Order: sequence, then structure tokens, then C-alpha cells
Amino acid sequence: MILMTQTAAKKISQLRVEEGAKPEAMLRVMVKKRGCSGLSYELKFDSDVKDGDKIFEHYEEKVVVDGQSLLYLIGLSLDYKGGLNGQGFIFSNPNATKTCSCGSSFGV
Repeated sequence: MILMTQTAAKKISQLRVEEGAKPEAMLRVMVKKRGCSGLSYELKFDSDVKDGDKIFEHYEEKVVVDGQSLLYLIGLSLDYKGGLNGQGFIFSNPNATKTCSCGSSFGV
């Protein structure tokens, strides 16, 4: 399961409009092999559901994850923080055994 806070859901909704994505577009969360810790998160809006995708819905926003990425993301919690010290999505991943200071790269 992938969880998201209400703050993250509101930001996703706002970004969909700002980026001109389709109203039905979901946030696709992927894991790619790169980054200083070996793996990194990649986010994009996507309207297509592919074989093996899993969809999670919270606060009327949907997150879609492909089957391979889900292996690294089970239990992930997605939040959004904004303020004087920066802003962005915060990934709390119980599967990560190491992370880098940027917060977008991790290892298992």
C-alpha cells in the first residue's frame, strides 16, 4: 500500500492544473536506478493504466505504481512540505536502508 497525506493530495491537484495535465491523470510514482544511493523516485502525471499497475487512492487523488517499482515502495508514505527551508515531496519509505540528504535517492 502507498499512503499520502492530505497536504500531498492538495499539492498533486494543484500541480496537475499548473502542468496542464488531464483532469483524470494520476500521479505515477516510479523507482529508477540512479542517484547517489542507487535508486531514486520519479514522479509524473499519467492517464494510462498498464498491466501490473496498482492504484492507491487517498483524499480523492490517485497514485499509480508499476509492479516492479511497487517492490521498493510497499508502505511508502508521501507528504509535501513547503516553507522557508525549501519545499517538495517527502518520501517516507520503510524499505530504504540508506538515503541521501536530498531525500530523493535511496538504497535497499
